Amino acid sequence: MNKGRTIRPPLARIHLALVVAWAAVMAASHAIIIPALPLLGIGRPFSFASVMTPLAGIFFGPLAGALCAAVSGYVGSLLSPGGAWLGPFSFVIGTITAFTAGCVAWGGRLPLRVSLRGNFVVNGAIIVYLVGTVLWFGHGTGRGLPLLPLVYYGLGFAAVLAGSVFAGRMLAGEKRALKVPALMLCAFAGLVGGASVANFFTLVLYDLPTPVWKVLTFQAPLERLFFSLGTALVGAPLLASLPKLGIFLGPRFEEDPPEGTFPEDDESDDENEKPKTDDTEATDED
Repeated sequence: MNKGRTIRPPLARIHLALVVAWAAVMAASHAIIIPALPLLGIGRPFSFASVMTPLAGIFFGPLAGALCAAVSGYVGSLLSPGGAWLGPFSFVIGTITAFTAGCVAWGGRLPLRVSLRGNFVVNGAIIVYLVGTVLWFGHGTGRGLPLLPLVYYGLGFAAVLAGSVFAGRMLAGEKRALKVPALMLCAFAGLVGGASVANFFTLVLYDLPTPVWKVLTFQAPLERLFFSLGTALVGAPLLASLPKLGIFLGPRFEEDPPEGTFPEDDESDDENEKPKTDDTEATDED
């Protein structure tokens, strides 16, 4: 695998046309229903958007990806209201999913760390899982079902930890075989992160019996694993073929920072590369 570090792209580095194009594709994917996998207890079907949404965060980063998912999700709920189980606010779950997947894909480092400046840095995906877990135990039914977050969210959190460290480099590297597991890690972490918030709304809006939640404890992770595989099968060919057309998506390598430093610890990359002045050259000669 190539040496280097992944970079988190600011919005200014993301080509707006690509974001708009992918938002249009995602909006249309809401109309492609997967009838074989209905939402248990709710009666609403999954759509192909479940496969496409994590790619927004993986391709464009957490912020631009979340914006892309929000716009496409809202438009998609208008195009296919049958799958919008939260009505016009259904886009919120997709937004969280894309944000979480983007945080994992573009993390590039340990999800919890202390920078050289002494700042405590937390990957945004961890915040999503923390909020989802707090919401779950904040509801009476959720407090009576501690096994669901332990199993369901625990598997997603494991994907967050592994993906934050390895997925970015695997996606930015040249080995195509590594892109499929990397995409699956990011997608699974994003889908479970979005579901952790969605489950709270389900607790509040739908009076699902306890046996249904017990089934979902093990069924839901398998469903998200299935969708993650679909994400990888769609995303891997795009990551391999689009660079040949000059279209670059997903994390990319840049040169290594000085040893023992983090990018956010540097005042400026340019400051480390300033040419010597005449005075410094003279001093060196002396």
